[in-house]
Amino acid sequence: MHGTMMKKLLCAGAIALTALAPLAQAEEKKTFNLAWTIYVGWMPWKYADESGIMKKWADKYGIEVNISQINDYVESINQYSAGQFDGVVATSMDALSIPAAGGVDTTALIVGSYSNGNDGLVMKGTSDLKQIKGQQVHLVELSVSHYILAKALDSVGLSEKDVQVVNTSDADIVAAFSTADVRNVATWSPLLQEVAATPDAHQVFDSASVPGHVKDLLIVNSETLADNPAFGKAVTGAWYEVMAIMASDTPQGAELRAQLGAASGTDQAGYEAQLKGTHMFYQPAEAVAFISGEPAHEAMDSVRKFSFDHGLLGDGADSADFVGIAMPAGALGDQGNLKLRFDTTYMQMAADGAL
Repeated sequence: MHGTMMKKLLCAGAIALTALAPLAQAEEKKTFNLAWTIYVGWMPWKYADESGIMKKWADKYGIEVNISQINDYVESINQYSAGQFDGVVATSMDALSIPAAGGVDTTALIVGSYSNGNDGLVMKGTSDLKQIKGQQVHLVELSVSHYILAKALDSVGLSEKDVQVVNTSDADIVAAFSTADVRNVATWSPLLQEVAATPDAHQVFDSASVPGHVKDLLIVNSETLADNPAFGKAVTGAWYEVMAIMASDTPQGAELRAQLGAASGTDQAGYEAQLKGTHMFYQPAEAVAFISGEPAHEAMDSVRKFSFDHGLLGDGADSADFVGIAMPAGALGDQGNLKLRFDTTYMQMAADGAL
């Protein structure tokens, strides 16, 4: 999941065209479509779908919500940007750099979690991060792994110009690290656990050192949400009902974690191990408090600057301020081009028992 953006530059043109299309007239809809991809923090959408919990909440509000699993993460966000889905799972960095930068006004409806150790940097033969200077680092270029590398280098007074990034597919990372020539990799779980378990491997930095920087979201089309509050209420209500089960020390909670483990290629123990590297917001009040705080605001500021520096905001962006971002703790960027909104309205309703 956290390997992203490989096709981003190819898709930017297509997204730009959709942004130029005339805005659809405000309309109330009855059927909505969400897309999700496999990652520990997004697997609960599968349970919401298959358990009937999503249908229960949709019925309550007189609507239908279809939940689809997509195999290609970047492609699912491109499809959302093109209007094929009303909502999709995405990291905060990808929400900014794909739909928002492409002109699609997007709202983070649910802040579900953040990576808290699931993304990291591993070195072979040394645990001294400063030794990486002048070396190659294999990673999925322009992904969250690339962002983690930048934060790791910054932590020891180095920058990206001090290393050579080698773009490597996530499918090849583990095999590459097993060869003598590859000394350093940045990747995400479960690949991270595999490379870190290699003899003489040292995990020297991970996302737990930058909590809140890699946010895992459900993003939705802002206009669709504004026209259809029932959509926001039903989806948010279903999510937090699943979260309550997932967090519970009950047979139902254990069964859920086992199901989602199997569906993501592991088992209950493996899924629970991945959860340990993920800060899940099981309670809506905790999600609201997090996204409303200054640390989340500072993290988003860091992410948008990285995105601009690496050309992820598109050719038309002349600064990190190009895309306006609305957050509870204050605005970022050009509010005349406000395209990414962190709106706590529906999470707060869930916290208040008002859904």
